[in-house]
Amino acid sequence: MRKNVASRLCAAASCLALLASPAFAQKANQLTNLNGLSPDRAESALTARGFTYADSQSNSISYAYSYWWQANGRNCISVEAHNRLVVSVTDASASDCHQKAGNGNAAAAVGVVAGAAILGALLSHKSHHHQDGNHSSDAVVEQQYERGYADGLHNASYHNYDRSEQYSSGYQAGVDERNANLAHHSGRGGYTDFAQINDLNGARAAGGMSTLEQRGFRQVDNFTSANTRYSIQYRPQSRQCIQVTISDGRFYDVRDIQQHPRCR
Repeated sequence: MRKNVASRLCAAASCLALLASPAFAQKANQLTNLNGLSPDRAESALTARGFTYADSQSNSISYAYSYWWQANGRNCISVEAHNRLVVSVTDASASDCHQKAGNGNAAAAVGVVAGAAILGALLSHKSHHHQDGNHSSDAVVEQQYERGYADGLHNASYHNYDRSEQYSSGYQAGVDERNANLAHHSGRGGYTDFAQINDLNGARAAGGMSTLEQRGFRQVDNFTSANTRYSIQYRPQSRQCIQVTISDGRFYDVRDIQQHPRCR
């Protein structure tokens, strides 16, 4: 991802506009011209503005979030990308960029209540994991959410001993993050070859069917319900039995159902 900054910036007029400004504290509303750029162009523009890469995460529906820190202004931003294009730039807390200091950010609040151990962790979950896109200003609430997130992320048993809604929300966010991180995995073990299917979610139906055929699948059953079609596909080499849900001309859902009377 590290490209030649000058050539990337010269490729887009919006990036050139960014270069014209000095490197001072930049808030998200001053970076709206990143929207629509490819991630590598956005990176070049941010680097020119004095930002450094801090972290990145993705979710199970193919959105990617990268966090950038501008040291001179002690400012953290989040860049949201989908389908290889930037779709939004938002302000984030210092903790999202692994920074301890900040003006009233959640990491500092948690540190006051929970001590150096929590502060040292600097909140492994990010702002985008919250439905409103912001960490809670309540240190106890944030700590409950973080505990749930850590349990869900690491596939620990659901243990909501204080019956906290924040723990429940955090746990689901952790599960979603874990699923996104393991999108490449078939869910199977051992040494048997398998065909990737997770990358076909959202694909156009015609192209997706062709890809499945190229990967060794054949349709063994299909049925419809209202405006939705279901196709059962089988790959003998790996004994994969999958169900494809098709709606509005696209693969709405592709999943391994493991067995079906006609998968043989």
